[in-house]
Amino acid sequence: MSTDDKNRAIAAAILPLVGGAENIDSVAHCMTRLRLALRDRSLVQDEALKALPAVMGVVEDDTYQIVLGPGTVARVTPEFEALVAAAPRPSADGLAAQGAAIRAARKAKNQTPFKLFLRRIANIFVPLIPALIGCGIIAGLNGLLINLGWLPGVTPALAAMASGFMALIAVFVGFNTAKEFGGTPILGGAVAAIIVFPGVAKIDAFGQTLSPGQGGVLGALGAAVLAVYVEKWCRRWVPEALDVLVTPTLTVLVSGLVTIFGLMFVAGEISTAIGDFANWLLAHAGAGAGLVLGGLFLPLVMLGLHQALIPIHTTLIEQQGFTVLLPILAMAGAGQVGAAVAVYFKLPRNGSIRRTIKSALPAGFLGVGEPLIYGVSLPLGRPFVTACVGGAFGGGFVGLFNMLGDKVGSTAIGPSGWALFPLLDGNKGLGETIAIYAGGLLVGYAVGFVATYFWGFSDRLLEEFDVETDPVGATVTAPAATPVAAGGPATPQTPEPVKV
Repeated sequence: MSTDDKNRAIAAAILPLVGGAENIDSVAHCMTRLRLALRDRSLVQDEALKALPAVMGVVEDDTYQIVLGPGTVARVTPEFEALVAAAPRPSADGLAAQGAAIRAARKAKNQTPFKLFLRRIANIFVPLIPALIGCGIIAGLNGLLINLGWLPGVTPALAAMASGFMALIAVFVGFNTAKEFGGTPILGGAVAAIIVFPGVAKIDAFGQTLSPGQGGVLGALGAAVLAVYVEKWCRRWVPEALDVLVTPTLTVLVSGLVTIFGLMFVAGEISTAIGDFANWLLAHAGAGAGLVLGGLFLPLVMLGLHQALIPIHTTLIEQQGFTVLLPILAMAGAGQVGAAVAVYFKLPRNGSIRRTIKSALPAGFLGVGEPLIYGVSLPLGRPFVTACVGGAFGGGFVGLFNMLGDKVGSTAIGPSGWALFPLLDGNKGLGETIAIYAGGLLVGYAVGFVATYFWGFSDRLLEEFDVETDPVGATVTAPAATPVAAGGPATPQTPEPVKV
């Protein structure tokens, strides 16, 4: 079977299990997940979907998210979209009306103003991650060639490839911001382009000469949001006959002037403060900061709050060429892997959980943690906490070296685990940077394993889950029922992924 046929087969297997094409409102994907807006959630066959070999897990948020893993999801999504577009929808309107109440109730749980804001931030920056990764790896390769003195005729070309996107990232942020907030994307990009235009160096704003790029992605974000509001005001008040001329002109003029004579300065000060604070924190309290950040990152991911860090990462990459926060946060995945290995050894008779761990560990080592989180540690409870402990110690290890003057950073956001090695950079030699990061991973693995093995299971949890099961999870032998609480005996079962 060719690769295209395989991806088409995965898409064809998923479609009926999510209620068919008539149950799909929209299709999108991020780094690892196929994200579906569903009309009727009750039509989804969760267990059959999770049983598909290509599916690593499912997550329910504002959209129904099917974890397929990096690379795979980018290839399956176009095939899935094609199947949805080609399918007849004779009852689409009726089904939409039938499922409207269900959708509204489900979305209301996740539509707090803060979560909506974070979701919008993610929608702006997540589409940029593939370019950040590609350019980051090229930058790392270019640095290696320069250090080795190899291919001097090629390195300038690689530098141009690596730096071109970052030089114009504000434009892409402005474009995506306007699109996300309901404006004309190209107008958002046009206003954001002012920030990176070399000619701003000739402008004296309140006694200060501006610098190209001042304010960076934060300035672009603010400028594009302002442009959207100006454009919407113009759409309401400008006569239709003049709209095509007046609205774009006023949008760029008004928001452009505010950007030049206000936003660039304010956003520049904020961006500088973010960089200075991150450097100060890791230089003076690196071990403690790493302990806290590495230990709390898994819960932040669970709550969706990690999205607030995306602009901070991007700002640090713009300023310093790398973000010092990501390698510390990546230690959370190491703690998760260590905890999962401990669960594997603690439950030698539970074939279902062990099978899940064996299939999910390779993705876990590469930084894709959802299968282990939702399929193993979170349903069990305590192992999720001990996984966080492993992440805390790994983060503390990397943070300690930051205190000692060895900055460990990533030139892009998105990957973690072993997949982050090609993106590592720092203020010392590449070999030293890699060694520190690898040491952090080993600490995370080891502490996550030890904490889970010795403290991750109560007697009741072991009694409940250390039972004989076949490879697909059916219990074949079980210990005699013993009272574990006033409510009666324990019933052996395999954990179900928690929906968040």
